[in-house]
Amino acid sequence: MHVDLFDFDLPEDRIALRPARPRDSARLLVVEPDGRLQDRQVRELAELLRAGDALVVNDTKVLSVELRGERQRGENAARISATLIKRTAPDRWRALARPAKRLAIGDRLRFGNPGDAACLVAGLDASVEERGEAGEILLRFDISGPVLDEAIAAIGHLPLPPYIAGRRGEDAADRHDYQTIFARQEGAVAAPTAGLHFTDDLLAKLEAAGINRHIVTLHVGPGTFLPVKVDDTDDHRMHAEWGTISATTAEALNETRRNGGRIVAVGTTSLRLLESAADESGIIRPFAGETSIFITPGYRFRAVDLLMTNFHLPRSTLFMLVSAFSGRETMFGAYRHAIETGYRFYSYGDASLLHKAAQR
Repeated sequence: MHVDLFDFDLPEDRIALRPARPRDSARLLVVEPDGRLQDRQVRELAELLRAGDALVVNDTKVLSVELRGERQRGENAARISATLIKRTAPDRWRALARPAKRLAIGDRLRFGNPGDAACLVAGLDASVEERGEAGEILLRFDISGPVLDEAIAAIGHLPLPPYIAGRRGEDAADRHDYQTIFARQEGAVAAPTAGLHFTDDLLAKLEAAGINRHIVTLHVGPGTFLPVKVDDTDDHRMHAEWGTISATTAEALNETRRNGGRIVAVGTTSLRLLESAADESGIIRPFAGETSIFITPGYRFRAVDLLMTNFHLPRSTLFMLVSAFSGRETMFGAYRHAIETGYRFYSYGDASLLHKAAQR
């Protein structure tokens, strides 16, 4: 399919730079199977689900892995940043560099401030060993193992999405705001943002309403930040992300279905993992490994009945996914309504509750 089919105009003032407070006061656009829309709030979620339904949430935790520093080439220096995305050895990390065009194999990089105690006074130094596509590089650090871990933790920044970081700096509030209430398993470079809307009060309401909650883990990777640069979706390749579904969780979700309950994925990350683990008959199997599933219109969903998700970027793989789930025309209508009525978009924005369109 042509990527232009998923393009739309979004006014800049619709991009949220801070979350709603409290988190569950965010707006919630309910999209029915026939395209009808309801304007609700996240705190009303228990009223919109049924006893016996199962929420599936992602407990990944965002790492502070954005390193800021300088490229040093002779007497010439240039400011750069590198977001670490995958460790390949005790002293090596794959990273996304910005701006990558300033870097060449063999360049020396220094991250942090020279006076940082965690950087052994001299700074956290690394060399560029490889360059790949879309800004990806391989870094070899001068220190390794636990000492390197401590240095990264001390000087690393949360990798806020570029549409936020480009308009304001990270601050102390983001350390809390950009983690979900479920965050336990470290490994993500971006938050599973639908989960940002949950509070203890909302969880208590859901439990009282007989709505079960189950945990999966998918470590959100750099693909969530990368634009689709091809013209046709057939030519796009997703970055692999690591996830796990326990045997206990898989069986509980299958039991939910057998009892007539619905599986409600909180976020596209939970949905992609569940769909990766489901067989052709819709049975969810235990899963541990990488998935690079790319969902576009025409995909037949096997595991998920409803999807709670934020509002996504035009031409993004996530807007393609929601178009596959609820129908492309339905989603364009929902997004037009959201823009016209002041919904807030992207990571810190409002949410939607999508019903699955009828599948042929």
